[in-house]
Amino acid sequence: MPVVALKAPPSVPRAGQPQTPDATPAPSRDASRARIARLPAVPRPRPDAARVARRLAGAVLPPLVVLLVLLGLWQLAFSGPESGLPTPLAVWRESGDLLLDPFYVAGTQDMGLGWRVLASLERVAYGFGLAAVVGVLTGAVIGQSDLMMRGFDPIFQVLRTVPPLAWLPISLAAFMDSGPSAIFVIFITAIWPIIINTAAGVRAIPQDYRNVAAVLRLNQIEFFWKIMIPAAAPYIFSGLRIGVGLSWLAIVAAEMLTGGVGIGFFIWDAWNSSRLTDIIVALVYIGLTGFVLDRLVALIGRSLSRGTA
Repeated sequence: MPVVALKAPPSVPRAGQPQTPDATPAPSRDASRARIARLPAVPRPRPDAARVARRLAGAVLPPLVVLLVLLGLWQLAFSGPESGLPTPLAVWRESGDLLLDPFYVAGTQDMGLGWRVLASLERVAYGFGLAAVVGVLTGAVIGQSDLMMRGFDPIFQVLRTVPPLAWLPISLAAFMDSGPSAIFVIFITAIWPIIINTAAGVRAIPQDYRNVAAVLRLNQIEFFWKIMIPAAAPYIFSGLRIGVGLSWLAIVAAEMLTGGVGIGFFIWDAWNSSRLTDIIVALVYIGLTGFVLDRLVALIGRSLSRGTA
């Protein structure tokens, strides 16, 4: 009968006994971390100059081409001797100094359009800043109550349709001064879209967010800053963008009647002096300033809401 050799199982080393060469210890956690730490860092891809140039060209060239086409059509349409409006070349020839030197000062009413825009922006800052604070707080309170929303929403919808200049006689009668009256017109014009959008944003907050706030036992102030403002930020900044546009529109219209050194009064004075080319240059300043204000509020909204607004 053949004898079968049995293979002995591997012996387990006792305590204090040295291990055999076949026994390979498992790598420790510290060693694994050390190997991971020694891995070379992956370099971040650098922005390609050609790609950046293509994006810049895609953003700048289309509006530039459209602008040149519109200027060409304007030049052709009003180049006749009986035309009542000046051509772009005539605007540049007669009022180009207002574009080239916007910050000159030659007297109390003889100054560049840059200073006039800054004077108007100061009033907008007061009126719109007050409207933003009051509008966001009011909208946050109203948006949390269905009863208050049903009661105030029709009133807000009626008041927001009132033109800015319709508030000017009331403000002049109340404040007896053109400066505070213009600021009030800006405030009363800009506050309604801010309130309405903020209230809509608060009502659109998911119930899960409110449940988390209840679990964490957040008080009203913590709920406002940590839950309500981040969640409703897209709605809030949409209202702020509409409000800042209405504020700039209101101050230009109000300054035509209240006077001062603002850009609105400059347009009215130029009309009385039949300087149409100066009015066209002032319109360019007004449009560019309004565009910058809108983009500035949008940029602040994206930075504070991490791209959601």
